[in-house]
Amino acid sequence: MQRLRIRFSRGEEVKYISHLDLMRFWERALRRARVPLAYSEGFTPHPRISLAAPLALGVTSEAELMDITVTRWVTPHWFTSAISQQLPAGIRVLGVYQTAMVMPSLQSQVRLAEYSVAVAAPPSRQEAEAAIDRLLALEDLPWSHQRDTGERKYNLRALVDDVWITDWTPDQGSLGMRLRCDSGGSGRPEQVSLALGLGLPKSIHRTKLLLSV
Repeated sequence: MQRLRIRFSRGEEVKYISHLDLMRFWERALRRARVPLAYSEGFTPHPRISLAAPLALGVTSEAELMDITVTRWVTPHWFTSAISQQLPAGIRVLGVYQTAMVMPSLQSQVRLAEYSVAVAAPPSRQEAEAAIDRLLALEDLPWSHQRDTGERKYNLRALVDDVWITDWTPDQGSLGMRLRCDSGGSGRPEQVSLALGLGLPKSIHRTKLLLSV
């Protein structure tokens, strides 16, 4: 048995694929590539595939992580070559690494996610910096949004680790955001942008997932 960790990107072509559909896609692609997947035990065995953290619809990424367990040893080079032939436009394998079988589940290791967020028609850089400083100085930021199951209320500030400006022009601003992403809650870049008074983002791109050590 061997456990592999795959880092892959999701581009514009597949940014509206749901998390569940992405799991189904990977299962089919791995089978077509003849990767020797290991399966769980029980009445309904399923392939031992796990993704680190769901990506919201409309968000692109260069930092998606997936763990798979295989029944026999394969090299990262063989895996990359085999699976790349089964990938559609918009999904690309960026790295394959061996990881210890005894490590905790990938999902349980995720702590934070970093994003690059583009906002349109921004105020001056100084005003944006002041808005960021005000948000980071808060201890609590009550927030709510409507879900299918009803209104959800929570403290948005607790989900924000850091926000910073990466680029600013008269037409567009670019922010970096490091947001909580664990079993206790996940920060959403569009909500942070709204809280800063910058409106809904033009685009959101996940650049990194930070794991516990």
